[in-house]
Amino acid sequence: MPADLPTARLDLALRAASAHLTGPDARHEAEHLLLHVLGRDRAWLFAHGDDPLSGSEALAFEALLARREAGEPLAYLLGRRGFWTLDLQVSPATLIPRPETERLVELALERLPVDRAIRVADLGTGTGAIALAIASERPQADVVATDLSEAALQVAQENARSNEVANVAFRHGSWLAPLAGERFDLIASNPPYIADGDPHLAQGDLRFEPPTALSSGADGLDAIREIVAIAPSHLLPGGWLLLEHGWDQGEAIRRLLYGAGFIDVATELDLEQRDRVTLGRVTEGQDGNR
Repeated sequence: MPADLPTARLDLALRAASAHLTGPDARHEAEHLLLHVLGRDRAWLFAHGDDPLSGSEALAFEALLARREAGEPLAYLLGRRGFWTLDLQVSPATLIPRPETERLVELALERLPVDRAIRVADLGTGTGAIALAIASERPQADVVATDLSEAALQVAQENARSNEVANVAFRHGSWLAPLAGERFDLIASNPPYIADGDPHLAQGDLRFEPPTALSSGADGLDAIREIVAIAPSHLLPGGWLLLEHGWDQGEAIRRLLYGAGFIDVATELDLEQRDRVTLGRVTEGQDGNR
């Protein structure tokens, strides 16, 4: 950063910072970081571009810029990420919610009636993004969200409070383990699905996200196999299982669902026309004892 940044005008500091970041979103990211330091919104910045940047503000801005230049995700630096209609707190204990996961929410809502009480489970909830999005759109739903990470559950609980979503309960434990004896109309999950040792794990934002939320076994499907095997015994007759996954895993997951007795199995695409969510439902008489 320029040596005279502590006394620079806000617009000049923002221009200099944008030049130091890389990628098509450099200006956007620098602006978000500056607004985070200032505690202001974008409209205020437009009206006060010629205001001076104080020494303490400049130091805080430079520190965030250095961390971003080192690759740390913008969401962790800001501590927030928007998802669906929600403003979510994020932390290094949670996966960063991504726009493609909204496709999972859309598909779940298509299968959940608006006008009656229903039960929904979100497995590996992280920030609570999926559970809170569904609960906010289906106020009569009883939503239960599980996670093995206590730190992640604390973040999810805070997100439920700050977004004023009251119809979600949080349980500590692995996948369906905290839900013994319970059945649901729909189970949704965005589990880890990257193969252990995949080179992408050492690139970009993934370097900073919790490894247990990203990878799962030699082919990335260990967690999904576990969920598919157990889910039928936790679904009500006609209940749905929806799983987010990688672009090249749809066929393998369809085979797993068929093998577990699911019907109406299909893989749905994201906005970029890539496999994103595979789903199926249990038959009316399926008891899960297979």
